[in-house]
Amino acid sequence: MNRTFLMPLVAAALVSSAPFAQTRAKPYADTFGVLNELNKASTVMVVEQGIVPKALGVKIAQGLTQVIADGDKRGAKRPGDYLAFEPLLIAYVGPDATRMHSGRSRQDILPATTRIMLRDRSLDLMDAMNAARATMLVMATKHAATILPGYTNGVQAQPTTYGHYLLGFAGAFDRDADRMQQAYARLNQNPLGVAVYGTSSFPVNRVRLAELLGFDGNVDNGYDAAQVSTMDVSAEQNALASICALTVGSLVQDVHTQYHQVKPWLLIEEGAQTHTSSLMPQKRNPTILNNLRLTASTVVGYAQVYTFQAHNVTPGMPDYKRDQTQRTLEEAITMFGRLQTLFDSLVVNPARAQDEVNAEFSTTTELADVLQREADVPFRVGHHFASEVVTFGRAKGLRPADLAFGDVVRIWGAAGNQFDLPPGMPFPLSEQRFREALSAEGMIAASKGLGGPQPAEVARMLEAARKKLATDQAWVKAARARLADAQAKLDGAFTALADGR
Repeated sequence: MNRTFLMPLVAAALVSSAPFAQTRAKPYADTFGVLNELNKASTVMVVEQGIVPKALGVKIAQGLTQVIADGDKRGAKRPGDYLAFEPLLIAYVGPDATRMHSGRSRQDILPATTRIMLRDRSLDLMDAMNAARATMLVMATKHAATILPGYTNGVQAQPTTYGHYLLGFAGAFDRDADRMQQAYARLNQNPLGVAVYGTSSFPVNRVRLAELLGFDGNVDNGYDAAQVSTMDVSAEQNALASICALTVGSLVQDVHTQYHQVKPWLLIEEGAQTHTSSLMPQKRNPTILNNLRLTASTVVGYAQVYTFQAHNVTPGMPDYKRDQTQRTLEEAITMFGRLQTLFDSLVVNPARAQDEVNAEFSTTTELADVLQREADVPFRVGHHFASEVVTFGRAKGLRPADLAFGDVVRIWGAAGNQFDLPPGMPFPLSEQRFREALSAEGMIAASKGLGGPQPAEVARMLEAARKKLATDQAWVKAARARLADAQAKLDGAFTALADGR
């Protein structure tokens, strides 16, 4: 007997990169690249604020331009630590170049770098998740009416449809999208300009820095900006990725459990996403499932590593200020790319799924409900009778459709005696109505509750899921547009300064 839990996807991706990862326009900026953006913004700001004379600002901007060009050369050093970077700038401009660093410290540069690195990955994670969601909704639409068994406690429970099942996971990803957007609002806040944490006597314009660097605002308190927030903001990003991985891992386990069966109703299309055994010719190993499960587990593991490293240290320590969270998000991006590939490769066998339902007694809840609704039989009486029908059928090796109606009537009489029903009370359903009540189609069609598997509700939820996805995709697009606009402003202001304009 199949002991799945109503899984939806089985398809796959070998060791290949996730589809989303393959479409990235360019690699992530390294710490040297991000530091240069911070230096450009700081140079523009200190000149605008009168902290540095414009003539010197021009020289600093020109020197920065040269250092950036040098770093882009093949094999060149690209230091991300300001103390290692500064000598390169001094070599072009002289000691006066260090005036660009007025009101700053590595203590506020590092959290600013971290936030920029994380926001890029956060938006990419949202894009990767949205791509997987879109593919999943295509599958849910295609199989909105495909009947399959559902499982609780590892035992077949009630029939549902594949579309209904997939929409359950879509709901989890909808919430993940909300969490990511809310967390992004906390992530995309500027810590730069607070120096170590107490700011400085220079008139540093943090609002201008935030504007040039694409931050939506400033972390208000300097101590929070440089020492405290870097911990919880990173922890939140790790937690978000981990929550996503829990959902993905659960879904993959459903698929893998189904894939274990001799006659599964979910398969992976043979090819790049499966591999054979080196010894056993019949094997079609589910490579994508193996890789996807491992990736999801790695995300959860990385998130826990960060938590342990950040735990029980005083503010100002470097333990939690490294690249741990970047790795977590990158792995989560790969995870969703592989999830998308899984959906693309999934092969569903509706006839096999229907047969799995028909082989069990998972519709007997509806039989008890029909007895209550149509014959005024107390639910517990109907439940007991239905349970006795199941016991009899299983003992005889019968499917529900194979039950003789005479045996059903006899079982009803015995059940009635146990509950002191009037002697000889006839079975209140006709044979036709009894068999309709035991059919998966009849049970699903009879569902009336909000969020059920009946066609009207699945269609409503599909439409809502599509609208939610479109809204989330638009949100990411708008966030990227704001960053692009800020980058254009920074590049324009810095170029004008370097040109002496």
